[in-house]
Amino acid sequence: MFSRLREDIACILERDPAARSTWEVLTCYPGLHALVLHRRAHWCWQRGWHWVARFISHLGRFFTGIEIHPGATIGRRVFIDHGMGVVVGETAEIGDGCTIYQGVTLGGTSLAKGAKRHPTLGRNVIVGANSQVLGGFTVGDGARIGSSAVVVKPVPPGATAVGNPARILQAEVDAAREAAAAKMGFSAYGVTQGDDPVSQAMKGLIDNASGHEHQIALLWQAIEKLSSRSRELPAEACVPQDAHTTETFDAERLNRLVK
Repeated sequence: MFSRLREDIACILERDPAARSTWEVLTCYPGLHALVLHRRAHWCWQRGWHWVARFISHLGRFFTGIEIHPGATIGRRVFIDHGMGVVVGETAEIGDGCTIYQGVTLGGTSLAKGAKRHPTLGRNVIVGANSQVLGGFTVGDGARIGSSAVVVKPVPPGATAVGNPARILQAEVDAAREAAAAKMGFSAYGVTQGDDPVSQAMKGLIDNASGHEHQIALLWQAIEKLSSRSRELPAEACVPQDAHTTETFDAERLNRLVK
């Protein structure tokens, strides 16, 4: 029991920069208190003492604002940050190392008793504030659920789900877009990454501009090579003085346009 408690405190100190000491975490973190009470309730639930388990869960909800059904399965090193309004359903499973923020619901969409109605979170999943994960599916290891997302279908390992209803972002494509945006002096994450039409248009422009810029640079490089081989004219006469032969962007100018 005490080893699990020390493990929980250590993971909070590691993930929350606002945590200053073990004593502060032990006395002032409702997420930790909710997990400690849930373990007692879950122990009773597994032995058929359902009323006692539900009463302990009710006390945990009263003192912490976090409602965890005693039938839910929670792994090690789980961190419920802030925690107010978190609801975890009966058949939910939370893997090791997960982080859950305030207002999250791990809920069900079926009324069938005894069925798997609530989601399963893999290892090291991050669930953003006020998001809803509804249904008996699996969120893969290392996945991220964006704040206020409504997830109703499985999320692949390592992917990110955002929006309502949630859509899956591929990590490789998103990272490539961000790299291209940073190169142009503009961060795509400065605007909403949901279904905002301005955000969608900006992402399309970034992708398009990045591809065109690379192609133009290659064309000018080819022209320079042809010009240097020409015997009739010197190379300088074949290439305009204002031609851009390398991949460069005026970051300041783009920033002014975005603002």
